[in-house]
Amino acid sequence: MSTTTRTAAAPESAAAPAGTSAAPALGRRQVHAVAGCYFVASFAALGLPPYLTEILPEFGDTAARWAGLLYVVPTVFGGLGAPLWGRLADRYGRKRLLLRAQLGLAVAFLLAGWADSLATFTAALVLQGILGGTFAASNGYLGAALEGPALSRALTLMQGSARAALVLAPIVVGALSPWLSPHRQYALLAVLPLGAALMLAALPEPPKARTECAPKTVESDAAEPPVMPLRTLYALEFAFVFSTVISFPYLISLVDERIPGTTPLMSGVLFALPHVCYLVAAMAVHSAFESRPRLGIALGFVFIALGLAAHEVAGTLAAFAGARLLLGAGLTLGLVCLSLLAAGCAKGRAPGGMFGSLEFFSKAGAVAAGLAAAAGNNWFGPGAPVLTGTAAAVTAAFLVALPLVIRRSFRPRRSR
Repeated sequence: MSTTTRTAAAPESAAAPAGTSAAPALGRRQVHAVAGCYFVASFAALGLPPYLTEILPEFGDTAARWAGLLYVVPTVFGGLGAPLWGRLADRYGRKRLLLRAQLGLAVAFLLAGWADSLATFTAALVLQGILGGTFAASNGYLGAALEGPALSRALTLMQGSARAALVLAPIVVGALSPWLSPHRQYALLAVLPLGAALMLAALPEPPKARTECAPKTVESDAAEPPVMPLRTLYALEFAFVFSTVISFPYLISLVDERIPGTTPLMSGVLFALPHVCYLVAAMAVHSAFESRPRLGIALGFVFIALGLAAHEVAGTLAAFAGARLLLGAGLTLGLVCLSLLAAGCAKGRAPGGMFGSLEFFSKAGAVAAGLAAAAGNNWFGPGAPVLTGTAAAVTAAFLVALPLVIRRSFRPRRSR
C-alpha cells in the first residue's frame, strides 16, 4: 500500500479561517524521500555499532571491555535530547530542525572516523546522540504535514526504513571491512547524512502553528474513537521496545550455545528474520488493524511473548527460525499499531514535541533492555534475557487486553 496525501486544500471561497494555515500536502514521492533520507542516514548509526569489538582494540582496549557501554551511549544521549529538539522544531520550523539532525549526524560521524583516542571516539558517540535524532525529527516533520491514516502509513513506512537499514547496514559494513576498517567507515559514511540533507532541502516547510481542530459536536464525539492518553502511548512504547530489544544483544551467543557450529551468516539471517517480516507484512497489517489498533498492540505483545518463550526451548535451526518468525509477527503488529496510535494522538497537538517525547521513551526502553540483558546474561546465561522479555510482554499484553475485555463484557446488548 502506498502512502497517501492529506486532502487537497479547499478553494479560496471555502478557505480556512483567518489566523490558521493548512499544512501543505505531501505527495507520495515526498513522503518516500523523507523515509529514504532516514534510511541512508541510519546506515552508520545502525551498521557500525555491532563492530565495536573490532574498533576498540585500535584505541588500546584490546578486550573491547567498553563495547557494551559505548553501544548505548548514542541511545542515551539521543533520548535525552529528543524532547528538546522536538519543542525547538515546533517553535523554529520542522524542516530546519530535520536538516540540523542530518548535519549533526554528519559532523559526529566525521569526528568518530578520524578519532585517534578512546576519549575522542566516545565524545563523537555522545555528539551522535545529542546532534542526531533523525527519526524523531522526520516523524515531527511528517506529523506537521499529514494526519490520520496518511500519517500512520507514513510512520509505518518510516519504521520500514529503520528495519531495512538494520538488516542491510551490518552486511554492507562487513563487506567493506577488508578494504576499509569499520572505524574509518564512520568518516566515509558521513557522506550519507550530508546527501540526505541536500535532498531534504528541496522539501516544503510545514507551518509552525498546527491548524486548530474544529470544535467537536456531540455527533462527532460519538463518531470518532477516543484518543489514547499520551502517558498510555508512552508506556506502550517503552514496554514494546523493552520486550523486543532485550533479545537482540545476546541472540548470537544463545544460538551458538544451543546449535554449536552455526555459521555467522546463518546467525545473521536468524537475527534479521523479524525485521524481514516487518518489511513484507507491515502495510497489510496496517490495513487490517487501521480501525482497531488497541487489539493489534495486544496481539503484538502476545506474539512477542510466544516468540521469546520459543527461543528458550528451541534446539534446532528450524525451531529457532520459527521462534524468530513468531517474534517478527509481534514486532510487525506492535510497530504498525503503535504508528496508528501515535497518528491518533498527534491530531491537534504540536508534533515535534510529541514525537520527541515518544522517542525519549523509546530510547529509555532500549537502554533498560540493554542493561537488563547484560545483567541477566552475566548472572544466568544467554537464555535469561529472553525469559525477562517474555515476562514483560505477557504483563503488557494482559494490561492492554484487560480494558478491551471489560469494555466488551459491559457493552449494552442491542434489543431485538
